[in-house]
Amino acid sequence: MSLSTAASDRSFSPGRRSILKAAGALSILSCCPLKGWLWAQAGSPAPTGSVMDILSRYMAAAAEHPLPPDVEEQAKFHVLDTFAAMISGSRLPPGRAATRFLAANQSGGDATVVASRLLCDPLEAALVNGILAHSDESDDSNAPSQSHPGCSIVSASLASGEHFDISGQRFLRAVALGYDIGPRMTIALGGAKFQDDSHRSTHSIAGTFGSAAAAGCTAGLSAQQMRWLLDYAAQQASGTAAWQRDTQHVEKASVFAGFPARNGVTAALLVSSGASSVDDILSGSDNFFLAFQPDANPAALIDRLGQRYEVARTNIKKWTVGSPIQATLDALESLITKNHLDVSRVQKVVVRVATREASVVNDREMPDICLQHMAAVMLVDKTVSFASAHDIARMRDPAVLRERAKITLVADEELQKRMPHREAIVEITLNDGSQLSEHVRAVRGTAEDPMSREEVIAKASDLIGPVAGGHASTQLIHQVLSLESLKSIRSLRPLLQAGA
Repeated sequence: MSLSTAASDRSFSPGRRSILKAAGALSILSCCPLKGWLWAQAGSPAPTGSVMDILSRYMAAAAEHPLPPDVEEQAKFHVLDTFAAMISGSRLPPGRAATRFLAANQSGGDATVVASRLLCDPLEAALVNGILAHSDESDDSNAPSQSHPGCSIVSASLASGEHFDISGQRFLRAVALGYDIGPRMTIALGGAKFQDDSHRSTHSIAGTFGSAAAAGCTAGLSAQQMRWLLDYAAQQASGTAAWQRDTQHVEKASVFAGFPARNGVTAALLVSSGASSVDDILSGSDNFFLAFQPDANPAALIDRLGQRYEVARTNIKKWTVGSPIQATLDALESLITKNHLDVSRVQKVVVRVATREASVVNDREMPDICLQHMAAVMLVDKTVSFASAHDIARMRDPAVLRERAKITLVADEELQKRMPHREAIVEITLNDGSQLSEHVRAVRGTAEDPMSREEVIAKASDLIGPVAGGHASTQLIHQVLSLESLKSIRSLRPLLQAGA
């Protein structure tokens, strides 16, 4: 359905306000320098005006579209960060559960299962590697969309990329496309507010659409096939926010990553095998937005598409803990460093974070998503490593408990107003009555304060080395940071399996 038809029949589309937003975005895009190149590369005439026209043709052209150098570099960082999360996650309960599931139900194939000698078909590989990638809180996150893109998108790209034997360069472009499509989908729905109001999982929805787009890129789907791909992604979009009640992280890993990665690869393989479907799931009767959010903003799907790359504004966590704890650890590290602070001098610590953030990390059972515990570990160790963030025994360590008793978490309404920026204010009272304070407005690893290449490598080494060994870790990091020169993504298999 064209925009003009949709505007005259409000029962078949999102509200009038959303239509006007979409029309404005289309007008802006028509002036974009990328437009002429994009449609020429797609082998198609200029779009007729629908969001689906623009989106599907952009997706079909992405495999041949060179990424800007800085965006390509960011894509490499996120691939490396996600591979590291998979490898470290293989030794955690969700990862072990996924590997046991595969071993018991393996159907054969030649797709890589990270940190394992098991081989399987692409759907199984996407599922298991996705669960590995979000076995804890090591992977990346995109704040505006309320999603964790990498854990599903990189898993789907690897499984599908191996199936179609693509190059490293095409793999990077597929990953970047996945980040462009998945997060935009839940931004269009309303991000965190949509999740709160609907009780659906934005993480699952963004992951499914992003994984489908990435897998479709590896398959070399045409613009028409990309339309069908999006329809199959919409039909599989699911998940509820009940994952927040999961205390073992196994359901969460499946909802955020395993299921979405599998769904995306399923859609791509189905369409590449010749399946057709609805031409435009984004408009017309019973469309995706009517089903999920009638007041959605479809224009967000094409907002600065080809100019603003979501991979470049997706956060890489410096600390391998839940996102709401990142700013707190940044603040404590800064206070410890600037003041040569010893834990024996600390009388009291007050941590202020947004109200929503506080509810996620307040006195949780798991160490890496418990703010009070991780702050206490930082005070004692003066840093936080992957090992210390996952050491359950330390939750009963008298030295850590002593510091934890000093910490008060405050849900701050003013900081909530600044979301999706995850800020924190840490106030320390010393034994002599003097006070120290640090307000972190931009978390290290976010687009506002990005990590350097050296920091990304250091984090990856901390996660990969204990499982794969130092030599294999160094080799894998080198290969990922030079992916554009890799002739076949399959050549990564020995390094991804190291330590199994």
